[in-house]
Amino acid sequence: MVDIVQRVGIRAPAAKVYAALATIDGLAGWWTKTTTGTSKVGGTMAFRFQQPSGEEIGGFDMDVLELVPDQKVRWRVKSGPDEWVGTDIEFLLSRQDDYTIVIFGHRKWREEVEFMAHCSTKWATFLLSLRDFVETGKGQPAPADLKISNWH
Repeated sequence: MVDIVQRVGIRAPAAKVYAALATIDGLAGWWTKTTTGTSKVGGTMAFRFQQPSGEEIGGFDMDVLELVPDQKVRWRVKSGPDEWVGTDIEFLLSRQDDYTIVIFGHRKWREEVEFMAHCSTKWATFLLSLRDFVETGKGQPAPADLKISNWH
């Protein structure tokens, strides 16, 4: 199995970063505006992605596995692209100097494929959107996210 791992520093308290990762409104502020569900352990969240025209282009359903305030968020993908189903997504938070450091992992990919490379780059853009959302109040959630290729 292979993992996508990213690191970003955010100039904000861990509690503010955690709220952006562990609440529906927070997630809609930096990842995709179309975020619904229950963000509590045992709950399921739905993330849908659309073109600016409103046309849906994909999405994921995730089970919430772990929520540790100001420290950790972990989900398991239960539906979406085949490559994502069964993978885990986690955000680990720690404080260093004036930053909350986010170590992001999209773990347990079955194999390294071109779609994984695409997702790694997209995750990086969304983590920068998370940083901007927490620091300034304005992220770039889908459908206003950065387009990186013909896939999105």
